[in-house]
Amino acid sequence: MDTFTLHPMKEIRIIIPGEHLKFATDMLDNLKVTGYTIIHNISGKGHHGFHTAHPMFSEVDSLVMLMTVVLEEKVQPILAGLRPLFDRYPGVLFVSDVAVSRREHFSGQQN
Repeated sequence: MDTFTLHPMKEIRIIIPGEHLKFATDMLDNLKVTGYTIIHNISGKGHHGFHTAHPMFSEVDSLVMLMTVVLEEKVQPILAGLRPLFDRYPGVLFVSDVAVSRREHFSGQQN
């Protein structure tokens, strides 16, 4: 029976106001992140209370979540790139350990 070989990586989730989406995606692109997922109109509760998405007005007025999976060596450059954004605007960032079966899809490296 064939089994998957899993490779350790880091998952980064960035939740920011939609108006700053281009800043974040440009930064990820400049750091040669191989891909990311964007989820618009995020709702939830945090230390400032409940935030409700209002997609009927404008997507830039709501929260967005970017998710990416990268090699550990990319984490610090991403954090440094986001620092100016988080110094001035609300948002939250999560970094988690994950394992992937197709490392080359996330690292840009071939096996």
